[in-house]
Amino acid sequence: MRDLLDYRSEFPILEHTTYLINHSLAAMPRGAEERLAQYARMWRERGIRAWGEGWWTMPMTVGDQVGRIVGAPPGSTVMHQNVAVAEAVVLSCFFPIAPERNRVVYERGNFPSVRYLYQAQPGLEVVVCEDDGAIVDAIDERTLLVPISHVLFRTAEIQDVEPIVRRAHEVGAHVILDCYQSAGIVPVDVAALGVDFAVGGSVKWLCGGPGNGWLYVRPDLAERLSPTFTGWQAHEAPFGFEEEMRYASGAARFLTGTPNVPAHYAATAGYDLIEGIGVERIRANSLRQTQLLIDLADAAGFEVRSPRAPERRGGTVTVHVPDFPAVHRELAERQILCDFRPDAGIRLGPHYYTSDDELRFVLDQIGQILETGAHVRHLGALAQH
Repeated sequence: MRDLLDYRSEFPILEHTTYLINHSLAAMPRGAEERLAQYARMWRERGIRAWGEGWWTMPMTVGDQVGRIVGAPPGSTVMHQNVAVAEAVVLSCFFPIAPERNRVVYERGNFPSVRYLYQAQPGLEVVVCEDDGAIVDAIDERTLLVPISHVLFRTAEIQDVEPIVRRAHEVGAHVILDCYQSAGIVPVDVAALGVDFAVGGSVKWLCGGPGNGWLYVRPDLAERLSPTFTGWQAHEAPFGFEEEMRYASGAARFLTGTPNVPAHYAATAGYDLIEGIGVERIRANSLRQTQLLIDLADAAGFEVRSPRAPERRGGTVTVHVPDFPAVHRELAERQILCDFRPDAGIRLGPHYYTSDDELRFVLDQIGQILETGAHVRHLGALAQH
């Protein structure tokens, strides 16, 4: 079996940076550049024929590859530009909103993008909960949708999904599981969880780059629902150019317009690596390395704001130190790439190609920055923003 550190050669940016921002934008696989060149050659040499030679079906074929990673059956996952679009398509299945079932139960710790979507819809009431336990309590017969995160983006806390799904289904509500911070680093089986929909993207642990959101639709639901946010790729016979809509079967009816072909080409290089290694193996390494980060932070006297229990911890460790935005800026100048979130701290996200020595190095550098005051020069500039 190939050693995980042997994969470092697949990621050019690792040659000149300490890359710990995989929870935000994972390192680009070398193969992504080659796939984009393949796309350009196809366009140059095949022209219009490229649509019939693979381009048109990429939202489904690439979606199936994501599906294999997250436990979805073939034909149940399709590609979109991003999660906001995917959830807008789901929401459109329920227009017009019935006043007796118009609640969206939402967790405050979710990434806020789709909260904006739901809050902007006339007739919807968004009920915001503080944690996954409160979500279960808030779901009632008035609930339409329950969009939850598998892993919270600020703290990397894994949410207890099964009780939420069970309660939602008891009252006829639908669960949308956001796997953006779990797919590729934490094992996910959307079919086993019984969620109605799942969404995610590829810029993070899947190493697939931007423009590659995805949507899973439970197969039995896909045949019953009719999205009103739609387009010609969702038509059963798109090249018939009919005046009336006839939905395609399966998850294809949840597509919209012309697909983002170059993005799909780029994504498959990262997906191939994830499939080849296996998420279970990646998870085992991630648990070991996030525990190492926690141990190093404890030894340095830094506050850890991510779960310590392995079963509740995703792939990121959030470390809170004084003036962490300024410390982050100093780290960036030292070619240590990570990020921070307000009211949380510095987020450190190793992936399967990260070495243990890099984790020791970044914690040493944070300690040195604080001890020497190297970050102080950034405080004034940050205060102006």
